[in-house]
Amino acid sequence: MPQLGTESNPLRVAVIGSGPAAFYAVEHFFKQKGMVAQVDMFDRLPTPYGLVRGGVAPDHQKIKSVTKVFEQTASNPCFRFYGNVEIGKDVSVEELKDGYHQILFSTGAQTDRRMGIPGEDLPGSHPATEFVAWYNGHPDYRDKQFDLSQERVAVVGVGNVAIDVARILCLTPAELAATDIADYALEALSHSQVKEVYLLGRRGPVQAAFTNPEIKEVGEMEDADVLTLPDEVKLDDLSRAELEVGKDRATQKKVDILQSYAARPPSGKSRKLIIRFLVSPVELVGDAAGKITNMRLVKNELYATETGTLSARPTGQYEDLPVGMVFRSVGYRGVPVPGVPFNDRWGVILNQKGRVVDAGGQPVTGLYASGWIKRGPSGVIGTNKPDSVETVVCMLEDVAAGATLQPAHPDAAAMEAMVRERQPDAVSFADWLKLDALETANGKALNRPRVKFTSVAEMLAALGR
Repeated sequence: MPQLGTESNPLRVAVIGSGPAAFYAVEHFFKQKGMVAQVDMFDRLPTPYGLVRGGVAPDHQKIKSVTKVFEQTASNPCFRFYGNVEIGKDVSVEELKDGYHQILFSTGAQTDRRMGIPGEDLPGSHPATEFVAWYNGHPDYRDKQFDLSQERVAVVGVGNVAIDVARILCLTPAELAATDIADYALEALSHSQVKEVYLLGRRGPVQAAFTNPEIKEVGEMEDADVLTLPDEVKLDDLSRAELEVGKDRATQKKVDILQSYAARPPSGKSRKLIIRFLVSPVELVGDAAGKITNMRLVKNELYATETGTLSARPTGQYEDLPVGMVFRSVGYRGVPVPGVPFNDRWGVILNQKGRVVDAGGQPVTGLYASGWIKRGPSGVIGTNKPDSVETVVCMLEDVAAGATLQPAHPDAAAMEAMVRERQPDAVSFADWLKLDALETANGKALNRPRVKFTSVAEMLAALGR
C-alpha cells in the first residue's frame, strides 16, 4: 500500500460542521506541501458557514466577508460539501469510519445554558440564540413567535450575543431594512412595541464580555438612547486594582464608554437601552395567565476568589424590574454526538488539544474536535483559526505515526454514492453558490446585501429539486 497522503492513496478526512473552525481546519490541510488530503464537509443545513450566516448580526456585514476566504478554500478540487446531510440520521459516525481515515467534529455550541431560576420556563422567556437564529433566517427557527407587543424587555448577559439582541430590538425599521435580516423578522420588528430594553450583567463594567466596537455602536443608534447608572459603572477598589494590574487599554476604553453613557442626558429618542451591572435575576414572576410581568433582581458585590478572579455574590438587596419578555444569554454549550465521548458538565467533546479522548484520557483513534465543541464558547471568529490549526497539527502527527482509522472503503465515489442514496436532496458547494447568487440578486433589487431563503423547501425549490 502506498504511503498515506499521496496521489495514489490520499488522506480521507470528514469534517462535521461548516462554520469558521471547520473551514480554518480545511484551509490548513490544503496548505500542507506533499500531503494529498481529500476533505468532505458535512452540514445538516443546505447552507454553509455556521454562525457566520446564522449567528452574526445582520447589520455586521463586514464580519460576514470572511466567507470569501472560505469560498476560496472550497474551490480546491480536493474539497466536497455535503449540505442537507445530518450525521447520525442520514449517515452514522460508524459509517464515516468506514470511509475516512480521520473525522473532525466542528459542530459548535448549539444550545443555551439555563439561568436556573423560578419562572424561567414561563411564556415569553427565551434563549437568546433562538431569537438570533430567528432574525437570521435559520430554517429551524423561522416559525418561532416572539411577543413584540411588550414594551419592556430584559436581556440577561453582557456578551456580544446579548448586546446584538438588545441592539436589534432597538434599531429602526429603516436601519434593519439595510441588512440581510430575514424578511419575516423585518416585518415583525417593524411593528414592534418595544420601548425599553435592559441589558443585565451580574458583575461590573470591567468584567463585561462585549467588545468595544459593540458597546460603541449602540451609542450611535438612530432612535434609541443608551443609559447606564452612575453607581453601577463607578469602579470599586477591586475592579480598579484589576484594571491597574492588567494595564489593559481596551478594557479601560470600554469603561470610559460606559461611564460616558451615564453622563449623557437622554435626548428624547423613542427607545431606551439601559445597561445595568452588578445585578442577577433570581425569579421571573407571571400573572394569572402565566405571562411574565416582572423580573426579581438581586444586587451583587464583587469579591476576589482564591484564583484571584473577581466573582459576584448577592447582597440581599432586591428590586423588581417590570418586563414582559426575557432573553437569556448566559453561556452556551455543545450537543453530544452519538458515539463520541462528551463532557456533559462543560458541554464539549472530551479532547486534548483537539484529539478526542475517552473517559480515561486515552486518544480515540481517528476522532478530533475544533472550535466551540472543542474548547467551549469563547473568542471571536478569528479565535477559531489557531484553535483549528492546533487540531490539524495533531491530525498530521497521527498520520505520520500511522495512528489513523483503517477504512474499508476510502473511496470518494463510494461515499458520494452512499450519501446520494441516503439523502437524494444533498446540496453540493456548487449548489450553494447558485443559492448565494440568487440571494444576493434578490437583495440587490431591494438595495439590501441579500434576501435569504429561510426554509429548506425554498432552497431546494430554487435549485429545481
